[in-house]
Amino acid sequence: MADRNHVTVVCTANICRSPMGEKLLAHAFEAEGEPLAGINVVSAGVSAFSGEPASVNAVRALKKVGLELSSHRSQGVTQSLIDRSLAIFCMTQSHRAMIEMQFEKTTPHIYLFRELIGGGADIEIPDPFGSSLPAYEAARDSMVEAVPSIVAFLKANYDQLKNPTPA
Repeated sequence: MADRNHVTVVCTANICRSPMGEKLLAHAFEAEGEPLAGINVVSAGVSAFSGEPASVNAVRALKKVGLELSSHRSQGVTQSLIDRSLAIFCMTQSHRAMIEMQFEKTTPHIYLFRELIGGGADIEIPDPFGSSLPAYEAARDSMVEAVPSIVAFLKANYDQLKNPTPA
């Protein structure tokens, strides 16, 4: 059994939304202290080429909030990542569906990044790829809005996610 101490953020190519989500969550988890500060946050794409840099506007959008993304390199979703994940947060329903179709063994803890907000909020984050900086900033801001709900979920469920009871 793999050491389950990751939160994985997923989008399509792992060059726009998921790298931004990765950095935003990692920053929030560090501020929370243990056990959240000990979680490894990674990102991946359901259709990613390996080794691609983050898009220029994704780097710019995060730099505006003091986070660095220039060293990011893309990777695809793998069974190993799924096995090590306490939870997976996708940008759209189609990302979740692709994971569930592509991998025989997943986790019941696959959510959309904005799904835990509640209150009728839009739960999908549109792909800003090829758009202007304001589109990337809008994607970033919609993730920022969701971060507190993810933090609260992980705080409330960390022990159960880390050590699930066998079925």
